[in-house]
Amino acid sequence: MANVYCEPFCIEKGYDFEIHHVKYGEKDPYSCFMHFHEVHEFIIFDKIEGRYFYSQGESQLEDDDIVFTPALETHDFEASDKEKSWFIVQILPAFFQQPELESCVSFFQQGIHLRLPEDEMANVRQQIQWLYQSYQQNPDSTKSKVLLKLLILWIAEHAVPVKETNVLPLKSSQGYSKLTPVINKFRYETVIELTLVEAAELCHLSPSYFSRLFKKVFRYSYSEYLLRHKLYNAARMLSNDKASVTVISYEMNFSSPSHFIAQFKKVFGITPLQYQKQLHQRADSK
Repeated sequence: MANVYCEPFCIEKGYDFEIHHVKYGEKDPYSCFMHFHEVHEFIIFDKIEGRYFYSQGESQLEDDDIVFTPALETHDFEASDKEKSWFIVQILPAFFQQPELESCVSFFQQGIHLRLPEDEMANVRQQIQWLYQSYQQNPDSTKSKVLLKLLILWIAEHAVPVKETNVLPLKSSQGYSKLTPVINKFRYETVIELTLVEAAELCHLSPSYFSRLFKKVFRYSYSEYLLRHKLYNAARMLSNDKASVTVISYEMNFSSPSHFIAQFKKVFGITPLQYQKQLHQRADSK
């Protein structure tokens, strides 16, 4: 198993969504970091032990839980060494604008951690299997789109938000608010070339205070997060088209392709070319 953080999938051009089934054996390496993406995301867990960090705070994850994170919202996961698996469904925001989904749009306005009664969760598990099978056959088929709509509607109607006490919503925290100028850069820009001093100045903070605050909120130092942000976007570029590793390395402003390859392998456990080949093999097997 590659040492990856989250799953930087990217919806293939011309499709409304992607769905993947992700599995990790016991003690397989897994890590994540606070990140954003431009699509809505459902994660429907089979097995999980960990925590979900999102706009409303943080909460404990259990088997069969569901989390939804809207586009461009900060989120993160922390998982134990135990065996874990889930379905991840990423959806273009425009898909939610269809008339059939109008009734549930307000339900999915922000990050939300959900649980369903056992019988309704059994229905969701069946639906996600049907959707996964239909996606493998044809992601753009009417059947795939209808099954996706059914899943969204079913979750909105039957799921109940998990509420944990004494957890301050992330966006309401003083630290998050002070970091907003830099956070917005990470949200909207693929490559950021701000030094720690420049980032601190942007937030009107001293470098030492900015550094402590950033690590407290994002659980990574500023320099490490900056690197992971670049690598995450590089991985998305690798998944979205067939741009060469050399081109991507320079677009991401790495000093050289060899430096990009070394940093990518350090985080993902495989080289960019190996990562790209795996993605293309997956696409060819649909």
